[in-house]
Amino acid sequence: MKYILTDEFINERSTSCGPRDKDKVPAHLRPDLLSNENSFIADDPGTRPIWISVDIPADAPAGLYTGVVTRQSASGTSEHSITLSVQDKLLPPPSEWSFHLDLWQNPFAVARYHEAGLWSEEHFDLLRPLLKKLADAGQKCITTTLVDRPWGDDKPCYDNFGSMIQWTRKKEGTWEYDYTVFDKYVSLAMECGIKQQINCYSMVPINNKFSWFEEETSDTVRMEAFPGTEEYEDLWQRFLVDFKTHLDEKGWLEITTLALDEREEEEMTNLFEFLKQTAPELKISMAGFYYEDINPSIYDFSSNWRHTDRVSETAIESRRNSGLKTTYYVACGIPEPNNFTFSPPAESCYEGWFAAAAGFDGFLRWAYNSWPEDPTIDSRYTKWPSGDTYLVYPGALSSVRFERLREGIQDYEKIRILREELAGESSESAAASLKRLDDFLDSIDSGTLENRSAAEVINEGKQILNDIVNPG
Repeated sequence: MKYILTDEFINERSTSCGPRDKDKVPAHLRPDLLSNENSFIADDPGTRPIWISVDIPADAPAGLYTGVVTRQSASGTSEHSITLSVQDKLLPPPSEWSFHLDLWQNPFAVARYHEAGLWSEEHFDLLRPLLKKLADAGQKCITTTLVDRPWGDDKPCYDNFGSMIQWTRKKEGTWEYDYTVFDKYVSLAMECGIKQQINCYSMVPINNKFSWFEEETSDTVRMEAFPGTEEYEDLWQRFLVDFKTHLDEKGWLEITTLALDEREEEEMTNLFEFLKQTAPELKISMAGFYYEDINPSIYDFSSNWRHTDRVSETAIESRRNSGLKTTYYVACGIPEPNNFTFSPPAESCYEGWFAAAAGFDGFLRWAYNSWPEDPTIDSRYTKWPSGDTYLVYPGALSSVRFERLREGIQDYEKIRILREELAGESSESAAASLKRLDDFLDSIDSGTLENRSAAEVINEGKQILNDIVNPG
């Protein structure tokens, strides 16, 4: 494990979710990056943690397995015994997990960090291992962009997002849309195992500005337009007609969503009405704050953590029965639970347990890999708490936070499987075990971490799961 520079949470929204002076916020080192180095230089008398992961084959017999880890140094060689208990239960492969994971990808950061040409073959080769690692965590969504800078001009991360679709207004006034990059990125993500949903950002970008290439003047034109206006609808009606045809030809129409991020209710209302008339075939996904009469047009809704206590399990179940998805997310202004580089690692695992307890279908987080200038040394960024912008490192190196998040997702799946099995049994012991598990999950809510640590909660939950699998 490698130490990374981090800072701390500042409990003022203007600072926790806004510009911060790195030189004025106390910094320290935390172990997070999981390096694949076989050797390293240890600073004496410094401490260097070691992270060991074991992939258990699906056909491995249950039982106890022992092994030895050998450490060699200038002072000599030492051995450390490890024991692994394999239970007689099988977790399905990540592609079959029900947990709806949506971590937003940033391919632009990959090109910049590795100094690769944007959308070059080298760039796509660098993206491949990152996408495979994400698929191995059960990722369901592909992050794509319809427009330039969907999150605004003010650098929400070190690398602004560009558009994966080139918009061109021809000399005669017609429009041309080049989907080459969009198609290639989506195809790569699917090849890597992310196949369930394509999220397209965004018809309502942060600054409501749109750009295209003007063939007659050879200039890039930028225009501000708001949902509900004639300019907006004229711009998007042409695109959507063409986009639907293209998606249908690719076989992607039914899995594509028009994605929104924390937009105003008036903007959404106008957009929904426009889409109902223009592109009813396209689904909508949105991350934002929950309100009771949330539009059923939103196929995939992710609630801000601050509103999770307003989202009842009844409402989630009703949406689920209608084929809709409901998840939650944490962000820069949430002190806990979170995935910052200074957050207790158990909080990343807790996020899966909370989803199971509250009945959510999964979890959303920006961002998977919106790296700051040099993420392998310094996780701080000028706007958000350290680590808010990424969960993995260049070279598809994992982190403590990402591995613990994946662990929580696995626990979510274990809970789902065990509940189904126990509910299908008629024995008193099965009923008692199911009640014990349900009672524990009922004890978890949005205020749990005010009184207990995430580690304490999940360790108790894991013990219950182990007791169910290995009674007595």
